[in-house]
Amino acid sequence: MTVTVFIPRDAAALAVGADKVANAIAAEIERRGLDARIVRNGSRGMFWLEPLVEIRTDHGRIAYGPVRPSDVTGLFDADFLAGGAHPLCLGPTQDIPFLRQQTRLTFARCGVTDPLSLEDYRHYAGLQGLEKAIAMAPAEIVAEVTESGLRGRGGAGFPTGIKWKTVADAKADQKYIVCNADEGDSGTFADRMIMEGDPFVLIEGMAIAGIATGATRGYVYTRSEYPHAIAAMEAAIAIARKAGILGPSVLGSAYAFDMEVRSGAGAYVCGEETSLLNSLEGKRGVVRAKPPLPALQGFLGQPTVVNNVMSLASVPIILDRGAAFYRDFGMGRSRGTIPIQIAGNVKHGGLYETAFGLSLGEIVDHIGGGTASGRPVKAVQVGGPLGAYFPRALFDTPFDYEAFAAKDGLIGHAGIVVFDDTVDMLKQARFAMEFCAVESCGKCTPCRIGSTRGVETADKIARGLEPEKNRALLADLCNTMKFGSLCALGGFTPYPVLSAMTHFPDDFKPAPIAQAAE
Repeated sequence: MTVTVFIPRDAAALAVGADKVANAIAAEIERRGLDARIVRNGSRGMFWLEPLVEIRTDHGRIAYGPVRPSDVTGLFDADFLAGGAHPLCLGPTQDIPFLRQQTRLTFARCGVTDPLSLEDYRHYAGLQGLEKAIAMAPAEIVAEVTESGLRGRGGAGFPTGIKWKTVADAKADQKYIVCNADEGDSGTFADRMIMEGDPFVLIEGMAIAGIATGATRGYVYTRSEYPHAIAAMEAAIAIARKAGILGPSVLGSAYAFDMEVRSGAGAYVCGEETSLLNSLEGKRGVVRAKPPLPALQGFLGQPTVVNNVMSLASVPIILDRGAAFYRDFGMGRSRGTIPIQIAGNVKHGGLYETAFGLSLGEIVDHIGGGTASGRPVKAVQVGGPLGAYFPRALFDTPFDYEAFAAKDGLIGHAGIVVFDDTVDMLKQARFAMEFCAVESCGKCTPCRIGSTRGVETADKIARGLEPEKNRALLADLCNTMKFGSLCALGGFTPYPVLSAMTHFPDDFKPAPIAQAAE
């Protein structure tokens, strides 16, 4: 019987040599004349174990990792194609604690299937949500998504069903579904993992959104820095179109929906929905004033749903298993699961999908395993480069939109970046202002000018120039940016700056002057 060997082609695995490992394993299979085939799957999201090699056996998949090309001969000598014992053997993949404790709904297939095998996708419950959607009235689909409690996973947390209903109720000859895959936040990789590891789930989610709202055209807007994701999505779209999942008759129904991938040049501000739409139209990526809302006048002036990858990829399971099933996970108004991305100075970095409600301390200390350096955790930034810095004193905060907002933080795209006690929080505050200055589209004064003055003021504090006065000035600049900026780039930059000043005040004080020797 042919043995199947799974080796990720996810960008994170490629970065640590997955292609070289795959080539070495293929050469060894050929040299030994063995009956085995290699499947390049997505990543399971346990990045400290990449490249992770899995063998399909009669007792389930057995994992080995991290595997280097120099390990391959020894693995074959240990009969790893049969799940043989070896120092790199991790046992059954599903029993690895980091994976076993997750609740994988959106990422159920990621790392399990061949990303471009429609047969694999169907075998693991793919297309069941779309098949059920076709048999429903569009309004029923919208109601199901609304009742599920799904909120925008891109950062704003806006109820997805309300956005869909607005577009569905709008009168227009043409409507659009736009997937915001411009994943630019530091420490985030969930969108990329889905596009590379399970692209059909995004296609299915967008097709359901199209049927629900009356949209017949869709676009996945991502960044040119994601070449592997772009290639995987384009290949999957072509396969789906050939199979009749996309096109003039979705799965043989009366509904039409087709889509394509568009790549931007990597401007951070194009993650904001109106800047994204301008870029998609071939214009400069600058923020539009609202109203009108994109749901009424979006792409090319037509009603447009703009949803994040995670939002759209969550839709198929909601339609398949029902709103109540999805809503049963989570807490408060944060329903369902959230793919938490753990990065930075952390022992176990990767993607961890779980229901809302885990405390920040559980995520950092128990799931992430603390710092990779072994030093104490000083700060954790949640929500990308514009997220607040939380000290250990706030580690009891549950992972929930409202709970984080109550502590002057935000979940954003659920990226967590860990810092140990060597970090200088004044430098981190300065970086936030500098980042905003570099990435600003320049349309509004608070963002364009405020961020530049913020860098200058932070530098004055670092040099010990009137520190008290300049700390007050920096706080005032943040207040102006927060309430005066046109979009979240300028409006959220104060979060990391003010949180650093509030929770780590000692880092904003002048360094003590050494006493002269007597």
